[in-house]
Amino acid sequence: MCVTAVESRPAGVLGASQSPVHRPFGARVKAFVALTKPRIIELLLITTVPVMFLAQRGVPDLTLVLLTCVGGYLSAGGANALNMYIDRDIDALMDRTSQRPLVTGMVSPRECLAFGIGLAVVSTLLFGFAVNWLSAWLSLGALLFYVVVYTMILKRRTAQNIVWGGIAGCMPVLIGWSAVTDSLSWAPLILFLVIFFWTPPHYWPLSMKVKDDYARVGVPMLPVIASNKVVARQIVIYSWVMVLVSLLLTPLGYTGWFYTAVALAAGGWWLWEAHALQNRAKAEATGGKLKEMRLFHWSITYVSLLFVAIAVDPFLR
Repeated sequence: MCVTAVESRPAGVLGASQSPVHRPFGARVKAFVALTKPRIIELLLITTVPVMFLAQRGVPDLTLVLLTCVGGYLSAGGANALNMYIDRDIDALMDRTSQRPLVTGMVSPRECLAFGIGLAVVSTLLFGFAVNWLSAWLSLGALLFYVVVYTMILKRRTAQNIVWGGIAGCMPVLIGWSAVTDSLSWAPLILFLVIFFWTPPHYWPLSMKVKDDYARVGVPMLPVIASNKVVARQIVIYSWVMVLVSLLLTPLGYTGWFYTAVALAAGGWWLWEAHALQNRAKAEATGGKLKEMRLFHWSITYVSLLFVAIAVDPFLR
């Protein structure tokens, strides 16, 4: 276990009393939106809405879909804002996070904390009163897991941070199913596992690309403490398990031929890319020759295709 201490407020991180004199309203609005990490939330919604179609075995109530998406955005946005509040010290030292709102001073730490807590409260109440309380507690659980377990406990202490911390990102499939049925079953649990095993091989290639950033601040992402060969081998292992788990839906009767065909084709291409990355790592390729971002970009396409197939499949059975 690696425990890292980082100066809590390095140069570049502004406190409430150090706010810039000139903070235009439009720029401030953009900064608060940036606190929610919209691009990440897009992926969360991609895994939420199709599961609602699967649970309904057709088109779910569109008002329910809208409320679930809004609640999910607010909940994930609150978690991301609180993550930035906690990580503002290391964000100021990493190139990829140096323009985040707390680092630039466009938003003060106090404002960010209040914003994150506010979104958490509003999202929980919205889910509870407009959707159902099972979805509300699942959403709140995901937020607390991401903020407390991943950001505060795991991220700076263990290379398994993204493995177990990724559980928070698995919760939208449970929320999407529970929003429609007010219950859980094997289908969302299988999809939960798909996202669980997808997260490490999705994120580790990006970590390989920016491992110097993580090393600078002492965050022990796997590529920081292990060789590219070791990381690539782990990626291949997780990838195989992910693809095999994704195929369980059909024999259990939840999906048909269309989903199966997409899962096989997309999963097969994923495994090709994962093994190709492993071969390049074994050949000790470095820099641009490692091409680790190919798998990262494909991972986003893969999960999008898989969940679109989940939404379409009920109409073809």
